Amino acid sequence: MAGHSKWKNIQKRKNAQDAKKGKVFMHHAKEIYTAAKLGGGDPEMNASLRLAVDKAKADNMPNENIDRAIKKATGALDGASFEEITYEGYGPGGVAVIVNILTDNKNRTAAEIRHAFKKNNGNLGENGSVSFMFDRKGYIVITNEDGTIDEEEITLEAIEAGADDIVTEEGAYEIITAPENFNAVCEHLRESGYLLESSEITFIPQTYSSPSEDDEKNMLNLIEMLENNEDVQDIHHNLEESE
Repeated sequence: MAGHSKWKNIQKRKNAQDAKKGKVFMHHAKEIYTAAKLGGGDPEMNASLRLAVDKAKADNMPNENIDRAIKKATGALDGASFEEITYEGYGPGGVAVIVNILTDNKNRTAAEIRHAFKKNNGNLGENGSVSFMFDRKGYIVITNEDGTIDEEEITLEAIEAGADDIVTEEGAYEIITAPENFNAVCEHLRESGYLLESSEITFIPQTYSSPSEDDEKNMLNLIEMLENNEDVQDIHHNLEESE
């Protein structure tokens, strides 16, 4: 992870996305769905879900939208039959991509994902074609833009709680955990008074890819097309974005 910041990549695109109000609720719905799917539908027992719900409410997302996202994840949505699918492939310049889907129409979604890759000079592969390049980890971000959080103190707190690693970035700390320790680490940090900016179980690249300027532009277009698809729940990739 040293020298590479998942948080910086997220932040760049999130700032651009959230400027478009129409995408904000979709973004929150996906975060709520993912948290509920991985950790259960009770916010009191699921730190990631509680954080996702709090953020959604802060942006005035209606409660019915929040409830629908949770029910969708837990299989409690009446009259709906959803299927989970994972697509793997390479974006332009050989960037590895994993896309997690939840859809009620497999054929429609497959065509849309295939089109997004093809339009941006990427190609889909078989399951397992790129997932070996990622590690499944718990991932937590605590921002420190004002510089008031002591690095040594938060490092000791995180390690004591069961974290595997902590990475110091400009204005933020990125904390990495084993999936089974994720909730315990989140709770410990919360109880210690830290505000979690982001928390999720995700796939972290073992290595990063730095494609040409044109390939990076196409890769960012691919990511945007996928993020705009309401069936897409998560996108994981190993693109190292240029400054």
